[in-house]
Amino acid sequence: MVAQRASVITPMPDREAPSPSVVQSPLDQAVKRLALALDALDAAVERRREADRSEEGLAQQLHDLGVDRTRLASALDGEAARTRRLEDTNREIARRLDAAMVSIQSVLDANE
Repeated sequence: MVAQRASVITPMPDREAPSPSVVQSPLDQAVKRLALALDALDAAVERRREADRSEEGLAQQLHDLGVDRTRLASALDGEAARTRRLEDTNREIARRLDAAMVSIQSVLDANE
């Protein structure tokens, strides 16, 4: 990225290109710092985009968990109602068995 930005700026035609041993001019140094700052900004923007994508993924997972929780709560309510009906039926059967045993016992006692 630095090379791309630095290549946009060309030396003026009436000046010779500086040799590698010559100290860079303040303008060249500023251009280099600007290119580095732009690269850092690009990297920060990319990190932010990645964080936003991650956040969106977490939001979707949270939504999915909410939907699952609602579905499971509904299923639990249905099973709790079924359990109450079974318990009621069990008590009714026990009451009828007790009544039948009392009736049978009274018939047996009457025949003795």
